Amino acid sequence: MEQQELKQLIDDLIQQGQELDWLEFKKGDVTDNQRLGRYISGLSNAANLSNQPFGYLVFGIQDKTLVVTGTTFDYLKRKEKGGELDFYIRRNLSPSIGFEHFVYDYDGKKLELFKIPASGNQPVYFENEAWIRISTNLTELKKYPDLLRKILNAHTDWSAAIINNATIADLDESAIQKAKTVYKEKNKNKPFYAEIENWTVTTFLDKLKITVNGKITNTALILLGKAASAHLLSPKVAQITWKLDTEERAYEHFGMPLFLSVNDVLNRIRNVNYKFFPDNQLISVEVPKYDNEVILEALSNCIAHQDYTFHSRIIVTEKINRLIFENAGIFFEGKAEDYFLGEKTPRNYRNKWLVEAMVNLNMIDQMGYGIFKMLKSQKERYFPLPDYAKSTAKEVILEIYGHSIDENYSKLLIEKKDDLSLDKVILLDRIQKKLPVTLEAAMMLKKQKLIEGRKPNYYIAAHIAALTGNKAEYIKNRGFKDDHYKKMVLDFIEQYGSAAKEDIDRLLLDILPDILSPDKKHNKIKNLLYAMHKKDGTIKNTGSRTKSKWILEKK
Repeated sequence: MEQQELKQLIDDLIQQGQELDWLEFKKGDVTDNQRLGRYISGLSNAANLSNQPFGYLVFGIQDKTLVVTGTTFDYLKRKEKGGELDFYIRRNLSPSIGFEHFVYDYDGKKLELFKIPASGNQPVYFENEAWIRISTNLTELKKYPDLLRKILNAHTDWSAAIINNATIADLDESAIQKAKTVYKEKNKNKPFYAEIENWTVTTFLDKLKITVNGKITNTALILLGKAASAHLLSPKVAQITWKLDTEERAYEHFGMPLFLSVNDVLNRIRNVNYKFFPDNQLISVEVPKYDNEVILEALSNCIAHQDYTFHSRIIVTEKINRLIFENAGIFFEGKAEDYFLGEKTPRNYRNKWLVEAMVNLNMIDQMGYGIFKMLKSQKERYFPLPDYAKSTAKEVILEIYGHSIDENYSKLLIEKKDDLSLDKVILLDRIQKKLPVTLEAAMMLKKQKLIEGRKPNYYIAAHIAALTGNKAEYIKNRGFKDDHYKKMVLDFIEQYGSAAKEDIDRLLLDILPDILSPDKKHNKIKNLLYAMHKKDGTIKNTGSRTKSKWILEKK
């Protein structure tokens, strides 16, 4: 920005007459490094809500009187954690917003100004917390869920934006031809089907909702762009990285056109067959480790719903027993669980133009059935259901399992595949993954004798364990009654005369229920000894509190 432009900007800001949600004045040097990062987050989010393209932070102007005082603040010389403050601030802002910093001599008084772009359809976070300016006060955005929703719903569609210096020549010819083949197949029953082959490339791409009046959009480059045209999207990224994280290590990057690259990623994933041996059948059940359609659905969802303002690639990690899909941003409308039963249809999309193009190319389903189809496929293949449990405020993480966590669960699906509705399968899946379920859901499963145990330690019920030949696993989960453990302690003391705490630990720890954590197992033993001493009166401690020596209590 030229000096004259900078002078005019500062004068315009002073003419506002007061601080505003998107405008902060500071006298002197009054902000620590962390708070500076929070101010940038808060002003960016406030600018969005105020329909301002930028927020501003100016050092060297008194906030009440708007008198220019000058400042001793020196942003470029400040350090944080042994490095430059600028690096610390930019590294901890997400998504990256590319704020600008200026130093200006205003009539002999130094001012420092930060010009901060308004957040897009995702709040700007600093160190994993989003901030907002409310009546000149800086506070956490999470305290104002209505404002958070407003930011998420008031966005421009970056995927529809036109790239002025891009042309049809920047698109991949083979990708365009493949797109036309898919589009024809999808519309073979439509009245215009016979005309498709005669459409020009420009007409076809407009009909496909890839271009706008022949002009290249970000969507066009993401799906059909040449690899050599990736610079036209920069600093945004349209790339998928496949990582092999097993006993072998490997990786590969797949760039534009992503319409073709998804199949290249699919071919990179190792997909062998998996066998189950149900006890109620004479032959094994064999299924592929992964359903190819599920993989493609997951990849396409990542492309469609990626928040490209994070300048981040999509990552697919292949482990021995599962696939992990990561894309930037959070669920744009609702949460993953809302779509599990296929009953919710999204009303808004982060990348509406991109989604429409991908629907036209048969890459995704616009009605919100994608997640439902993935769950249904996993159920029919007797595997754990896909889940989003590890997602964060910055990224969506989907895990698709290629093995059985608890084979008892898989055998149960085989045994009762016609009797279990998807909502019950979802609940049983949470039980096998040791995830919490509501008390109401647990009571329903107990009533149908599918699970046993006490909150939160539920496990597969006894009759299911018997059905599937997993009686030993059932006993390990359920454990024995307390009288059984007490008798073991009494027998030990009678045999050896006394028992130290270490002796009793060695005696009982290995046979206590597997579902208990180590801490809970130790608490269980402590409670047993207390009951035997204080309530039953069968043993007493002749040692110290820290070095116990338990003997039989004489009647």
